[in-house]
Amino acid sequence: MTIRSLCITAVAALSMAAGVAVAASYPEAPIMYDKPVKGVVFSHKVHVDKGMACDMCHNRLFEQQAKKAQENKDFVMESLYQGKYCGACHNGSLAFASNTRCATCHVGVKGDARAKSGAKGDTKGHH
Repeated sequence: MTIRSLCITAVAALSMAAGVAVAASYPEAPIMYDKPVKGVVFSHKVHVDKGMACDMCHNRLFEQQAKKAQENKDFVMESLYQGKYCGACHNGSLAFASNTRCATCHVGVKGDARAKSGAKGDTKGHH
């Protein structure tokens, strides 16, 4: 094995190991925001599966504590439109714009109830 192929193999192995470590460390259950409106879902799994690392959002856009952002007065759609919170990526260039595909995240009161009861439904946050 040449030094070049050894290096490529090592980098690939480290990348895969890092991916497994990241994938194993996020919450499996979707987060269901209930302020300022009920029934807004976020799935770490969807974002990790798209290749996002934790530090792309934490502690830059969101704190580590789940739902902490909803305590902020500016955690409203207008802030997303201005590039804050989810809007930093959901701007129409990096990911679908936060003013489109509303039902992807806003599953509503019924979706909130389904998530809390453990029933199947559209609460996965398909991004």
